[in-house]
Amino acid sequence: MTHLPGRRTAAVAALAGIALLATACSTADAGGEASAGEARDGAAAQVAGADGRIAVAYANGIAVLDAATLDVVEEFETEEFTRLNAFGDGENVAVTTSEGFQILDTAAPELTSTVFPATTPGHVVVHDGKTVLFDDGTGATTIVETDALRDGDGALPETVEYTADAAHHGVSIVLADGTLLTTVGDETARTGAVALGPHDDHWHELAASDECPGIHGEGTAKGEAVIFGCEDGALLYHDGAFEKFTAPDAYGRMGNAYVSETSPIVVGDYKSDPDAEGYLLNSLALIDTSAHSYEVVDLPDEVQFTYRDVARGPEDLAYIIATDGSIHVLDPTSGELVDEFPVIDAWEGPAEWQDPHPSIKVAGDIAYVTEPAANALHAIDLTTGEILVSAEFAEAPNEIAVA
Repeated sequence: MTHLPGRRTAAVAALAGIALLATACSTADAGGEASAGEARDGAAAQVAGADGRIAVAYANGIAVLDAATLDVVEEFETEEFTRLNAFGDGENVAVTTSEGFQILDTAAPELTSTVFPATTPGHVVVHDGKTVLFDDGTGATTIVETDALRDGDGALPETVEYTADAAHHGVSIVLADGTLLTTVGDETARTGAVALGPHDDHWHELAASDECPGIHGEGTAKGEAVIFGCEDGALLYHDGAFEKFTAPDAYGRMGNAYVSETSPIVVGDYKSDPDAEGYLLNSLALIDTSAHSYEVVDLPDEVQFTYRDVARGPEDLAYIIATDGSIHVLDPTSGELVDEFPVIDAWEGPAEWQDPHPSIKVAGDIAYVTEPAANALHAIDLTTGEILVSAEFAEAPNEIAVA
């Protein structure tokens, strides 16, 4: 395989940040439900054009919100810590619990009894009409048609299964031609990935790579260019073959990929010090899957973030909710910061990765940003930086999914 070297650059802010605009806030009532506040003109605050629902997890519970007003539609009791992943069908959310992937129907709304069993439910990947669930406890991949839950009667839909040779913290994705890409590892180490083709009652190997130590995370860029993060760079699968990108540092870990299926450039979080304390990061990897280039961008000191603080949005830009409380806008083609939107108060990194701390999810032109220190959620127009509506709750929001 070709080992393409990486290079390091420094991000430069090209534009000054805009001032924080007035928000419309909502206040939790005695029952813990939040109602929309008043906008400056007296009209009900809402996100124009937004539809659907948002799921927000907090300690021992999940709230389903209206995406336009951030009103609480319903709340459900659940386990102390749950993770949320959109199932991809516009209605359902996969809730990781001790039983497996439990389905939250945000349209009903209902925390259903439908559970895809898993001993240690992990990554959920949605791509090209398939939703793929990975069980870290067994190494099992479960493949389901993304729309199967909407079309079903509450029963578990038909699935296709694949089980790795050994259990590990992994991830899988199914491409348009049916190829299954899945990680390889065991309880002691993760080494790479394999591409498998379906054949009658089994899978046969199409390609493999063991050049990705500590493989973690997945992202699919334009043209089904799939990137996995490694402890020394990244691993690309495209056109039937794997290709290794080598980081500019001896230890250069990318653990999460932030992608757009209309852009060939993958934005990845980047860590160069294996002994660094805490979970805050200050650099990003930019991987151009078309030009086959890899570089690392060092951000200004105030732009620190965790794995849940980066998202792709309008014009395929990257949006970072940093510890200074602003959304910093990065152009992946130039590696420069091009805008800044103040949103929340400054915050510190979590003591443990599961602890509530700000996160960002994007739907169209709208970013939804949690502010656990204020028990708040904000909807921001990423084309203007305007905070359109905010809501306050009785509990600190943690995980968030936009259905």
